[in-house]
Amino acid sequence: MKWLMVGLIVGSTVLADLLQSFEMKRHSVAAEDLRPGQLGRMLRRLARRGPLVLALFFMAISFFAFMKLLSLADLSFAVPVTAASVALETVLARLVLREKVTALRWAGAFSVACGVALLAM
Repeated sequence: MKWLMVGLIVGSTVLADLLQSFEMKRHSVAAEDLRPGQLGRMLRRLARRGPLVLALFFMAISFFAFMKLLSLADLSFAVPVTAASVALETVLARLVLREKVTALRWAGAFSVACGVALLAM
């Protein structure tokens, strides 16, 4: 059950972040949208963006799965092991979003993956 929750957290976090990045690159939020008088209008526009709404749904799944994981495992396990999303997101950012990933970022993602593998032992 513990590893099922880890998989659910990592998968939903990765999907949420990819969808959010995709949508915000497609339609960014302008600085004038962040003024107090424009906040309601901006929120209504954001609510009509399907990928962004779906990203929020996956974020909620990740949050509640993490809460469940904390009832099954120690915090010292739960937080580091869910960092596997960092490594997976780096790979998918390159493949799906066509982002340029530098050698230093690849090294960082590999380091995180090695740390997660150590925790899994």
